[in-house]
Amino acid sequence: MKHRKILATSALIYANGPVHLGHLVEYIQTDIWVRFQKLSGVECYYICGNDTHGTPIMLRAEKEGVSPEALINRVHQEHQQDFADFLINFDSFYTTHSAENRHLSEQIYAALKAKGDISRRTIKQFYDPERAMFLPDRFIKGECPRCSAKDQYGDSCEKCGATYNPTDLINPISVISGSTPVEKESEHFFFELGNYEDFLKLWASSEHLQKAITNKLDEWFSAGLQAWDISRDAPYFGFEIPNEPGKYFYVWLDAPIGYIASFQHFCQSHPEIDFAAFWQADSQAELHHFIGKDIMYFHALFWPAMLHGAGYRTPTAVHTHGFLTVDGQKMSKSRGTFIKGRTYLNHLAPEYLRYYYAAKLSDNAEDIDLNLTDFRLRVNADLVGKYINIASRTAGFIVKKFDGMLSDGISEPELWQEFVNQGEQIAENYEHRDYSRAIRSIMSLADKANHYIAEKAPWALAKEESQLPEVHAICTLSLNLFRLLTIYLKPVLPNIAAQVEAFLNIPPLTWENTKAPLLNHKINPFKPLLQRIEEEHTDALTEAAKNDVY
Repeated sequence: MKHRKILATSALIYANGPVHLGHLVEYIQTDIWVRFQKLSGVECYYICGNDTHGTPIMLRAEKEGVSPEALINRVHQEHQQDFADFLINFDSFYTTHSAENRHLSEQIYAALKAKGDISRRTIKQFYDPERAMFLPDRFIKGECPRCSAKDQYGDSCEKCGATYNPTDLINPISVISGSTPVEKESEHFFFELGNYEDFLKLWASSEHLQKAITNKLDEWFSAGLQAWDISRDAPYFGFEIPNEPGKYFYVWLDAPIGYIASFQHFCQSHPEIDFAAFWQADSQAELHHFIGKDIMYFHALFWPAMLHGAGYRTPTAVHTHGFLTVDGQKMSKSRGTFIKGRTYLNHLAPEYLRYYYAAKLSDNAEDIDLNLTDFRLRVNADLVGKYINIASRTAGFIVKKFDGMLSDGISEPELWQEFVNQGEQIAENYEHRDYSRAIRSIMSLADKANHYIAEKAPWALAKEESQLPEVHAICTLSLNLFRLLTIYLKPVLPNIAAQVEAFLNIPPLTWENTKAPLLNHKINPFKPLLQRIEEEHTDALTEAAKNDVY
């Protein structure tokens, strides 16, 4: 069997605010997939970092009275801590504001320029005369040119869905100063995306994207690929374009290059890993990007075109997910459903959320909903009532009656084998990111294990001395079924799996451990692994979220 080498990434999180539950859909989705690969013995690395450039960073730093570098360094530390506490296990969490990223951005730009893929043209943009700066679309507001809705951004209307140029807005104002912007000309640099249309059509039609995403790309191909503005004017926080004073790379040029830079930085401290083998044009390694559907255009068109044009390998797959809604609606600060990751962690364990997201996620780009009542009921029913219940009902007998020793045989090998056989399909589900199906299968097995325990009733048999060998066999099989379920859930619940490993007195579990039961082995006393979520916990969470400061 071919040795797989995988590089997996989540989108680089913008260093302009805290981690929230919407962000965590993606990082949990990727982390589960990477943990499964590693558990299966695959050489897999998880790379991410902070996206640190652009006007919003510059303006926020100015508002806080700090340098952009100080701001992004502080946010970087906050993000790292939040992700670690949600058990997101990056191999490298770096930054786009790095020497590696600057060098790579300049090198890729130079390669594209040498091929004739970079053009210059003069464009008209809105300019804030009070602040002496050109305004990005999101820093201009006005009335929608189609429906006249007030207070709409410069790129699209939230009321009617229209998209337009900022110069189309009625009564535009600068969000930064409140002044009326004026039109001003400036020379910009463009990446001629149309030069790669044939390549992109071929790339998008193979197995690199989900079908719905390929269909969306077909719409863009039909409309014609537009040249992409890759420059911004000073003042701007980012990398200055070589030999072009006052002109900077647009954040979306250097942000995805941050994937390469982050991995390069990682390889510098891991010389055993061949960096080039993952990124050269003929690489046999796999490159998997996990992204939200809002940045699909960048990752499914610009990014593969840039990579191909500059002589790098292109992604094996871009896995696109939908957005998070809470209680069926867009996240809202006033309702307490725009929830920061840290606020959640102040009230609830991270593995509740990891499990609930896993139970909802499949390999499509549909939105998922965090219904807080369903969340509480499902976690309690599945994790506490089904999975952990198996150990809590049987471990005590092994410790009290048999000095903590499991028996030397299994009484019902066919039941054990049924659980083992399910492992192949569960592994398939993880591989294809259909976590919801994996979770359904695992919980169906947990139901069978509980049914077996209820049917055998070891608590009743234990009253008769002559039945103790039977009790021993029942409880040993039950704990072995629990061990199998722990392996199947380990990508989702790594901390609980570690506690189970301590309880069973065994080394870290891998997928290989599904092949044989644990017999004639001494275990430790069982301790509760997870508490139930009460309604007061979720109520306190939403109340705290209403008072969050951003």
